[in-house]
Amino acid sequence: MKRPSLLRLFALVSAALPVFLITGPHSNSSAASAVPVAHRPASATVTAALPDVKGLSPKVLAMALDAVSCAKARGASASKDDLLTIIDYSLPSTEPRLWVLDLAHGKVLFHELVAHGAGSGDVYATRFSNTNDSRQTSLGLFRTAGTYEGGNGYSLKLQGLDAGINDRAEERHIVMHGAWYVSPEHARQHGRLGRSWGCPALSEKSAHRVIDTIKGGSYIFSYSADKAWTTTASHKSCPAPQGPSAPTTAGTTVTAAAR
Repeated sequence: MKRPSLLRLFALVSAALPVFLITGPHSNSSAASAVPVAHRPASATVTAALPDVKGLSPKVLAMALDAVSCAKARGASASKDDLLTIIDYSLPSTEPRLWVLDLAHGKVLFHELVAHGAGSGDVYATRFSNTNDSRQTSLGLFRTAGTYEGGNGYSLKLQGLDAGINDRAEERHIVMHGAWYVSPEHARQHGRLGRSWGCPALSEKSAHRVIDTIKGGSYIFSYSADKAWTTTASHKSCPAPQGPSAPTTAGTTVTAAAR
């Protein structure tokens, strides 16, 4: 069957009612659960509550889709735009707050713990920066690039797509990597995860698989409820939509198995 493009997905989510079935070891779920996800047009402001996707705020999901849609409208395309990684830094580090979504098939591929920067806070990330040596996490929309072996092992380069918000990611060496201090055991023992120097650090157990899945041109959206950021976030600078509204489409059910 032909894989629908991301643009087609946006047409569907603006009027349809897709269903995410979350299963498998990487979703932290022992049984499949159907979760309907309703959207308004991706470029519009969120005006209604959306159902959760395994703990993912519907508002955050909608903002991520908006940011991707706006980035594409600005010409910041991604070759693997059927994948979307979302990090919700409004959640404590002790909770899984990173999701990798397969938009083409309606799958949640991963739901993982992720650490924030040491300069951003302890259990919660409350401070964010685009500044060198701040050791703070950056927010906004990123695009994944290539991988390399560095001081933190297998690592994924990130390109910040939001001017003044995260566009110094490469200069700051903000990458995704595995870390010994990211694990449920560390969270239980210390009441929080360890912290990075600003990088989104994953568990050593999952980092390689996540990185191999999203590397080479997919989007990552990092969210916080920080008011200063939300007023200048990716979805706020979207070109006006062109053409007619998306047609009404019947809801679809997607069989999903996390890999």
